[in-house]
Amino acid sequence: MNENRGLFVLDGITGMLVATVLLLTILVGLTFWGITAQSANANNYYDIKDASSIKMIDTTSGSHKVDVK
Repeated sequence: MNENRGLFVLDGITGMLVATVLLLTILVGLTFWGITAQSANANNYYDIKDASSIKMIDTTSGSHKVDVK
């Protein structure tokens, strides 16, 4: 049998704490990244020019948007 077991090896409590801290760090980082991206684009308004000429299936439908700041 394996008698080299310990409480603070990466298989035990230490490994669980490392994984938990890593996952929480990733969660905080992605949340911060999402909030900053959302706040950067919150005041980015656009207006649609000539809305009646926009076709339903068209590859240039994005050209009707005009940024308003």
